[in-house]
Amino acid sequence: MTKQYSIGIDLGTTNCVMSYANLLADRPHIELLRIRQVTALNEHEELEYLPSFLYLPTEQETEAGVFDLPDYPVYPTVNGYFARQASAENPERTIAAAKSWLCHASVDRHAAILPWQAPDEIAKISPVAASRFLLRQLVDSWQRSFPTAPIENQQVVLTVPASFDLAARELTREAALGAGLPADFILLEEPQAAVYHWLETTGENWRQTVKEGDSLMVCDVGGGTTDLTLVQVCSEAGELNLRRIAVGNHLLVGGDNMDLALAHLAAQKFSQLGHKLNAWQSTSLWHACRRAKESLLSSDGPAAETISVLGRSSKLVAGTISIEVDREEVQSLLVDGFFPFCESTELPRRESQSGFQEVGLPFEPDTGITRHVAEFVANNVMSSDSDLYLLLNGGVFKGSVLRERAVQAVRRLRQSESSVRILGKLDDLDFAVSRGATYYGWAKHHGGVRIRGGTARSYYVGIESSGLAVPGMPRPLQAVCVVPLGMEEGSEVSVPGREVGLVVGRAAKFRFFASATRKDDRPGTVLKFWDEDELIETSPMELLLDMDEAQDSSFVPVTFLSKVSELGVLELWCKHNASGRQWKLELNVRDAVEVPQA
Repeated sequence: MTKQYSIGIDLGTTNCVMSYANLLADRPHIELLRIRQVTALNEHEELEYLPSFLYLPTEQETEAGVFDLPDYPVYPTVNGYFARQASAENPERTIAAAKSWLCHASVDRHAAILPWQAPDEIAKISPVAASRFLLRQLVDSWQRSFPTAPIENQQVVLTVPASFDLAARELTREAALGAGLPADFILLEEPQAAVYHWLETTGENWRQTVKEGDSLMVCDVGGGTTDLTLVQVCSEAGELNLRRIAVGNHLLVGGDNMDLALAHLAAQKFSQLGHKLNAWQSTSLWHACRRAKESLLSSDGPAAETISVLGRSSKLVAGTISIEVDREEVQSLLVDGFFPFCESTELPRRESQSGFQEVGLPFEPDTGITRHVAEFVANNVMSSDSDLYLLLNGGVFKGSVLRERAVQAVRRLRQSESSVRILGKLDDLDFAVSRGATYYGWAKHHGGVRIRGGTARSYYVGIESSGLAVPGMPRPLQAVCVVPLGMEEGSEVSVPGREVGLVVGRAAKFRFFASATRKDDRPGTVLKFWDEDELIETSPMELLLDMDEAQDSSFVPVTFLSKVSELGVLELWCKHNASGRQWKLELNVRDAVEVPQA
């Protein structure tokens, strides 16, 4: 069946956005889909975005039917605008940043753990289910607007952070399929989507903007994560093209951290007034500070904002307590705290620090985003003779003061004013990723320019060394490269090297690692030693063979076969060379990941 529309979905930490374009048209005319959602009790509206918040209604609210609206689907949670508004008053019933939990390898992401640390009487849901409910609402909005064009028959592109590991991508894929997306939907990295949005708005003129050898650095600071990606302008057959050459590590630092920093400042002000906040009020304060931050960082924002939380004592007047924060102190706190000036050799701090940790996510110890940028630049050498184009993306940069500081800081890192230029307009930050994903789907269908690059990381399987066992000590672990960085979609490679034995009758487990910095390793490369920050351990992979697979042996000798599908899905197979049989290894996303010891 001919696909009629390209649909781009930004499953954001703060907001979800959906856009589309007619694939049958000669030019991509991209429009936003208005998403129907509850905005107040017994009320609903259609908005251009769906806030990524979920509210778990009480039994009384469910029985009263206050969220049961005419011609409106009933979900297990109330999603979007109403949930965001309820987050400050009812934090124990509100889920925020579900997307960030998908890459939290230290918890079972299929377990009902959200809202985090909510009372036992509240029925919780899993991070995967929360993501599925948000996506389901987007799907239902599409079906309602386009009843004759079912979404399963369209070209759908769903974006994920470039820093998402394989487990987080697989969990996102699981949630998406459960929500009704077609089986052949595509996962696209958010920074690449931002570049595609620039290509859409620039048209063919992009080749007059940049030259061969120039670099495009995408700095995408959203609600939950900071994503860094480097794209190089190269020449192929005499024509300029784009190639993604590097991505940064997964950085759980963004707008949420800014809200927490502001909440810490507000808590100090409450304390000075004699109000010591309990855990419930602290979480409520975190949500309340989000609104104040957005207001005070806007170009036309007020000089001050009042921040209030509900009181927990009958002695408090009107049941609330309030403090005031002014624009200047908030801008100073967030600009200097998150975009400090630093030297090119200054590395991020790795040690943990105290702070607001009630939300349960493993935030980056160092909130200085520019120090992470400095490390990224140092790890990815760019020619001093070429220009660096900076593409800022993410809701954080809606504040002009943060945009200006980010540009100044990068220019200082490069020690050059003229060689760092701003790429693209900054007036569409809320919708750029979704629009870019839509344009990617359209370009894929029509043969337009596409960013090449393949896998964002190289991947490794951990193999225990053979030899005599020493009581109380594990055998040394070697890491074997099974996927090189940049392995292209639609390709496969047999990993050379010795065979390994798959045990029969119980799960054969392999520790699995990824690296964004080891660019020269090839399939079969064996690492006996590595620095702690070179390889990052992700969820393990495992395979269970039945007894009849072994042919009178307790193990099956296999080699590894790596595949990257046309849709960008990475698969790792075990191949029995004698028979030609193959078995696919599966990610185990339920077991917590321990810190790797090299």
